[in-house]
Amino acid sequence: MAASYNNDGRFPGGLRSGQQYIDALKNDGRRVFLDGEEISDVTTHPAFREAVRSIADLFDISFDPANRDVMTYTSPATGAPVNVIWRMPTSLEELAVWRGAVEKWSESNFGLIGRGPDHVAGYFAGWAAEPEIFNSGGGSRDFAATMVGFYEFLRDNDVYITYTIVPPQIDRSKPAHRQSPPDLYAGVADERDDGIIIQGAQMLGTGAVLADYINLSTISPMQEGDDNHAINVAVACNAPGLRIISRRSYASAASSVYDYPLASRFDETDAMVVFDNVFVPWEQVFVYKNLDICRRQWWENPSHIMGNNQAHIRYNTKLRFMMGVAHRVAGMNGVLDNPAVQAQIAEIAANACLFEGLLEAQFATATTNKNGHVEPGYQAHYAAEGLQSVIYPKMLDLMRELCGGGVIQLPSSAADFANPEIRKDLERYVQSPGYPAEERVKLMKLAWDLIGSEFAGRQDQYEKFYAGPPFITRRRIFDHYNFEKSGALVDAALAGYDLAGRLPRAK
Repeated sequence: MAASYNNDGRFPGGLRSGQQYIDALKNDGRRVFLDGEEISDVTTHPAFREAVRSIADLFDISFDPANRDVMTYTSPATGAPVNVIWRMPTSLEELAVWRGAVEKWSESNFGLIGRGPDHVAGYFAGWAAEPEIFNSGGGSRDFAATMVGFYEFLRDNDVYITYTIVPPQIDRSKPAHRQSPPDLYAGVADERDDGIIIQGAQMLGTGAVLADYINLSTISPMQEGDDNHAINVAVACNAPGLRIISRRSYASAASSVYDYPLASRFDETDAMVVFDNVFVPWEQVFVYKNLDICRRQWWENPSHIMGNNQAHIRYNTKLRFMMGVAHRVAGMNGVLDNPAVQAQIAEIAANACLFEGLLEAQFATATTNKNGHVEPGYQAHYAAEGLQSVIYPKMLDLMRELCGGGVIQLPSSAADFANPEIRKDLERYVQSPGYPAEERVKLMKLAWDLIGSEFAGRQDQYEKFYAGPPFITRRRIFDHYNFEKSGALVDAALAGYDLAGRLPRAK
């Protein structure tokens, strides 16, 4: 079934190398817009080429035979090695391998690419592992088999799929079908014998410029009457009628890699995706005009917890990277022996350790569900998710205090070092013991790109909202905290006394 999707020659089958990924994107017909212009080749345009290269690095890591034990497993359909990001673990050992692969990928970009190929892969693996929910609405179409078939295509061809699952911020006081006109939010405009037509727009298409496919669905609550928008489909990024309108590129605004070492290489970009009468064949439709299934698909299988566990592993790498930068800056400035600075760094470390502990707890409390799939512990998972939006800005503020004015008083660009007169001043006044001017500026510009640049601001905003508004993510821990165990302690406390005083301890 998987081979039927491979109709344009972009996916030769099996693991892809970085170059094969780049070749698949090059002039594939996708319509990407930036600064009022249509970009014909995202692999060479300065706004996207380095991000493309960073994604290609991920594919090369998995493609490298030296990493086969860490990054691959055997496809049950083809017998060939496939990327382990598509695996739904059935043992603690498989879960540990999956975690190791995600961590290895995240370390290549310091946790700064939030929606690489492994994020939405977790969702599809979870959906395909327990697809029964997609047939729970009745009807003649076997949506469960359709989901499994498309998942196999993604897995066996190493496809990069991202998603757009939030409607545009137009008028949030009204449901989708009461927007004016009612097709502003992406939804079904027409039905044909061979598929459906999608009209409207969706956000937030992080990675849409870089991906092969877009998964279109809705995780936001919907109301009665929103049936046309209650869908889950997959659309190729080069599908006719699909337009990807990118936000401002931080990479193209970067004067050099030296000046903006993170923005220049890891700006995955975000985009509004417009579906202008886009045809989707039935083979790529998994939920069709069903409010109940569209809501339940996220929570009644392993999809949400596996997709977001990937995000937690990636986020933990980012926090480690931040800790490393903070410690290195303090050492360069010669203040590591200062008790006040040590306390500052310790507070940053405590926040990083808090999240890492919750990540470890997810694996320590992993359980096997009724279908034999091993899932990270829900309570620790949603506690971590609820704290992400708190920990990250706190660590940023502490790092800003630690860096002080050093990240502001920097040469305007790498070009200053090419001017002999300016370079002489820089070498005299902008240096630290063991760090000549060029190395000091290099580290401080790295710190600035992490905590203060426009790229850094977007990273902060992403970590606050990628999993949903903070009040929503905190509600999830309310739903999964073990109140029964806590309540038992309260019952025991109340049972230990009455009006007459202390009672005998219950046996």
